[in-house]
Amino acid sequence: MKTVASPLGRRLKATVREVAWPADAEAVFACLAARPGCVWLDSAGGPAPLARWSVLAAEPSAVLVHADGATRLTESGGRLLDSGGGSPFEKLRQTLAAMAFDDEPPMPLPFGPGLYGYLSYDLAPWIEPKATLSPRRDIALPDLWLGVYESVLVLDHQEQRAYLAGGDGPAFEAIREAKNCGLRIANCGLEETTARLLNPQSEIRNPQFVAPPLSCNMTREEFLRAVERAREYIAAGDIYQVNLSRRYAADLAPRPSRGAPAEGTWAELYRRLRRANPAPYAACLGLGAGQAILSSSPELFLALEGGRIVTRPIKGTRPHRPGDEAFNARMRAELLKSEKDRAELVMIVDLERNDLGRVASYGSVRVTEPRAIETYAAVHHTVATVEGRLHDGRDLVDLLKATFPGGSITGAPKVRAMQIIAELEPTRRSAYTGAIGYLAPPSPANPAGRSLLNVAIRTLLVSGGQVHLQVGGGIVADSQPEAEFEETEDKARALLAALAG
Repeated sequence: MKTVASPLGRRLKATVREVAWPADAEAVFACLAARPGCVWLDSAGGPAPLARWSVLAAEPSAVLVHADGATRLTESGGRLLDSGGGSPFEKLRQTLAAMAFDDEPPMPLPFGPGLYGYLSYDLAPWIEPKATLSPRRDIALPDLWLGVYESVLVLDHQEQRAYLAGGDGPAFEAIREAKNCGLRIANCGLEETTARLLNPQSEIRNPQFVAPPLSCNMTREEFLRAVERAREYIAAGDIYQVNLSRRYAADLAPRPSRGAPAEGTWAELYRRLRRANPAPYAACLGLGAGQAILSSSPELFLALEGGRIVTRPIKGTRPHRPGDEAFNARMRAELLKSEKDRAELVMIVDLERNDLGRVASYGSVRVTEPRAIETYAAVHHTVATVEGRLHDGRDLVDLLKATFPGGSITGAPKVRAMQIIAELEPTRRSAYTGAIGYLAPPSPANPAGRSLLNVAIRTLLVSGGQVHLQVGGGIVADSQPEAEFEETEDKARALLAALAG
């Protein structure tokens, strides 16, 4: 690959070469976790076709952040490169355009140099001004955080092959150190914690990561009332469906290992999470200053490659018990027979088709998989696949503005559903139900850019010495409040297990 124009004002190498397959992805992560801006897009589990590729990186050369009404592009040394008000999506467009690739890599990979990070649900009013938010903002995370990564390590789990995409620099040095570390986690200062986790005789092998009590922003009774109010809106014809959620919070427990790096707690917590609830679109972002986003999402929000768009909305959930096949068979059959769950998915598929139709070529939007069951560590889901082709002259940012946030976590019609969410949920969502992943700049084969973004569900937000966990579900006309509450409990189970050890 040739060079890429950088927002830093210099030319970046963008070569791709194969490197030795690392012995242990968690060991690589352990070596990177102490470095600024550690990112891991982690296909930790799930159906084999979805869980093939992962990417790890650290030390972004610049970071694009939107917070407090301003968007700032800051160099790794702290020098402010660009700042101002206005739409963060236009700043994102400018940043991507400044990084446009001159050529294609010699071996095509789903990941490469580019932007890695997240877009918060709370960006919605920048797309649709009528999409109101709850007045209470109580998590101090930025609304957008995207790092400019010049070097990334790409892992092909199916073929057990590894590739380094990008040139020399701080990120390359971090990746080279990590891929050579193998199981020598002692070099990363995590040996005590690792020994405790791996030693079955250790009395402290399962340290808790949160200190009691565990609080929730909605009591059971408040959530039941919110479901009833949502049903009233549906009966009145305001909406067909709305996604309602509630959020747990707890203080982070003291770091279980004295030898762990300054931000070791969130890294240890993510390793626990990926073991408790492996997922194909999992992600871990270390934002610095004790902030991190840890996701075990099963849902693809937006993939863009060669102009082809794919989204895979999830609606319909039943509990999964590993090892109890009779129970699981009964839950899968119940899920397939449920007219309520079928109707939920159909409504969201229609919404996604309409959203894609705003920027897709005429006649290209189609439902390639109307309804399929996928099984994960704690739940079974029904999922659909909707595809389209991006219209000539449209780019990745146009696609984001047409589809964000995902319809599966808002409702239909989308804008009115978001207004009702703001009324019925007591706090803003922050990164929850936003999107986490990869945004690539334009190139000759991908003039609109590329993306791979999850829907940020099954996600822990670490900020201010606390960890936040939010769970929700779609409410339709025949929803039963008690059943909706139990669905949120099913979704929270694996995440709470990770917190509690």
